[in-house]
Amino acid sequence: MLDWKNRTAGVRDGAADSVDTVRSYFAGGWAVRAGGALLALYLLLAMVVGWYWSQEPEQFSVQQRAEAAAQASGRKLVSGYTTAETLKQVAGTLLNKSGGYLSNDLAPPGLWLDNMPSWEFGVLVQVRDMSRALRKDFTRSQSQSTEDPDLAKAEPRFHFDNKSWALPASEAEYAEGIKSLDRYLARLSDPSQPNAQFYTRADNLNNWLGDAATRLGSLSQRLSASVGQVRLNTAVQDPALAAGGTQPDFVEGVNYETPWLQIDNVFYEARGQAWALSHLLRAIEVDFADVLAKKNATVSVRQIIRELEAAQETLWSPMILNGSGYGLLANHSLVMANYISRANAGLIDLRQLLSQG
Repeated sequence: MLDWKNRTAGVRDGAADSVDTVRSYFAGGWAVRAGGALLALYLLLAMVVGWYWSQEPEQFSVQQRAEAAAQASGRKLVSGYTTAETLKQVAGTLLNKSGGYLSNDLAPPGLWLDNMPSWEFGVLVQVRDMSRALRKDFTRSQSQSTEDPDLAKAEPRFHFDNKSWALPASEAEYAEGIKSLDRYLARLSDPSQPNAQFYTRADNLNNWLGDAATRLGSLSQRLSASVGQVRLNTAVQDPALAAGGTQPDFVEGVNYETPWLQIDNVFYEARGQAWALSHLLRAIEVDFADVLAKKNATVSVRQIIRELEAAQETLWSPMILNGSGYGLLANHSLVMANYISRANAGLIDLRQLLSQG
């Protein structure tokens, strides 16, 4: 009898242990499912946010922005104000667009994005070139003139590392550069501040256009290299030519090809430069209107702007295609290279017009 009771108690204890095991299994399974669901929801939200942050900013009217900014601050819209204000607005777009500045993000979804950081770098290149031109050309009457103190502070700020996360962050440095530009604008529009100047001369403009043409020429070559190119090696001087010899019959060719993972980065960098340069040229058209009209070059500037704006048309493909030049699939890099090359050719012609008497 005792033995039967012991067996019954053993069976009951074993059943209880089995029930506890089943309960633990299902409880653990629900925890795993809940964790997986939360992870999937986070990834979905990150994808949606990343898509929103990857939208390129719209173009804006530089003249209207300059007039509104001058009116809001009680300043006078003088010569050079539109150019400096446009540079300020373009630089501010890097910080104030959807998602803010993404190039130095260390957390998702910014960490996963590469197209928008490439676009940001393209814009930053043109901001740096214009800030340097303001400091060394547009605001100085001659080579021995003193540079503007606020612009001397703004230029190195914009040349700060674009991927610095902290101590200091890139955004903080660029914000300081924008503040320096604003101080220059305040002095430029104040008649009691004669040390703030902006000279609208053909030679000043020609120097900056030369930098812009060099940038576009390099972009055109990089975009064309998406399908691979064999170019003549012009980087190395032939020893016979260096010694006063004759041109050799054969010049070694070098194969240039953009790495597959870098093709979309080059493409979006080109879009960023085209976006920024088109706005800066529209500002130049306002401030240098008399110079351009005298040189019969206004139409040339507008044609360059048209080519740059065509390079920013909506991209309907979900990815940058890299088909061969005459293949079945499109090659977006070659299409972009066409617009960039045409704008570059226009800049070269414009510089010739400005250099003529």
